[in-house]
Amino acid sequence: MSARPGFYRQELNKTVWEVPERYQNLTPVGSGAYGSVCSAYDVVLRQKVAVKKLSRPFQSLIHSRRSYRELRLLKHMKHENVIGLLDVFTPAASLEDFNELYLVTNLMGADLNNIVKFQRLSDEHVQFLIYQLLRGLKYIHSAGLIHRDLKPSNVAVNEDCELRVSASLEQESCGVEPLSHPQHVHPQILDFGLARQTDDEMTGYVATRWYRAPEIMLNWMHYNQNVDMWSVGCIMGELLKGKVLFPGTDYIDQLKRIMEVVGTPTPELLQKICSEHVRGERGRRERSVEFPGFNADLCSQAQKYIQSLPFMPQQDLEKIFKDANPSAVDLLKRMLVLDCDGRISASEALSHPYFSQYHDPDDEPEAPPYDQTLESKDRTLEEWKGQSSQPRHPAAMTGLTFLTRPWWCFHRVGVRGGDELQSVGEHDGQPSGGAVRPPPGDGVPTL
Repeated sequence: MSARPGFYRQELNKTVWEVPERYQNLTPVGSGAYGSVCSAYDVVLRQKVAVKKLSRPFQSLIHSRRSYRELRLLKHMKHENVIGLLDVFTPAASLEDFNELYLVTNLMGADLNNIVKFQRLSDEHVQFLIYQLLRGLKYIHSAGLIHRDLKPSNVAVNEDCELRVSASLEQESCGVEPLSHPQHVHPQILDFGLARQTDDEMTGYVATRWYRAPEIMLNWMHYNQNVDMWSVGCIMGELLKGKVLFPGTDYIDQLKRIMEVVGTPTPELLQKICSEHVRGERGRRERSVEFPGFNADLCSQAQKYIQSLPFMPQQDLEKIFKDANPSAVDLLKRMLVLDCDGRISASEALSHPYFSQYHDPDDEPEAPPYDQTLESKDRTLEEWKGQSSQPRHPAAMTGLTFLTRPWWCFHRVGVRGGDELQSVGEHDGQPSGGAVRPPPGDGVPTL
């Protein structure tokens, strides 16, 4: 079966990609549980972009809901320190064939994980990078969202970096140029595959272990936005030391390393953060699907392990970071707090003296509230894909209903603040397939 008009097919790492002809030179850069990413050259925008192919977006109701959520989250983000959506497309020519979904975003040159491996950063660089990270995080949190997977590889910067990643995700080579003046470096927060609203009950199996807040490991259901602030503290500590702050080898070892630095929790705190686990076998099954590797029993094991530990006092961070700016260490103390309710928030951290030369309350915007009602509804797979048993007015369309009209012939042109929706034919002479300007709606909203 040939590719549809205006598209071409290419197999990369045993995965078939079918993308519009405007995206040339597809090159794999990474993959994970939720999809694969390629870099590409956009002949319309004349720039490199990142194209993400979602992994089995409609395999199940959970996959469908997650795909829809990631799409809406990317659409919602309009901030220079948070990744945003340039384009969304599918090679499907009909709703019945709609089984693939691709998202296009800006391609950043390198991430903090690559940079910290190859060079030590000055205090001025750390200041500006963490300030920009917190600036983006304040925006995310103001929308009522939690990122849940902050780590150096999810914080990209706009420096030249040739990164080649093998199929096993191990780095093969990376030529990282020294960072320029800090104010020429603009990081962006990436990957919203695990982001969600601040619900009362949430899943604990999130985030890479080394950057995971202790309350997530100890309490699978209840936490707040300050889990991200723990992750920022881990990232900041890594930038200052040049190595991972809590490199646990497994779940239990991770907790031990954290306690060795911040001290063992009091019985009152342990009771507070270990108040509830996954409820029932159904909850266990759902979470094991949404987060592969999830094991609720680890939470109970972790509690028993901590209770068996001898008392460990909190270490003096000035000794651990003896060469660091004292103001930086003071901020770390406020981030790496075991009790999440006592942890500094992103908004509060921005006004810390460590960022005095950058802090500008008028240039630290907040986001409009994120409405999760659409994605929290119960729908069938067909409804998630956009098919509805009853006709709807275009303004009331929900789900991925852009395929009930020829949206697939449209591509978003990434100019922040003034994005236009135009057909392929308007740009590069490719067939537009009789596309018409789509109606406004809640499915795949106009950027």
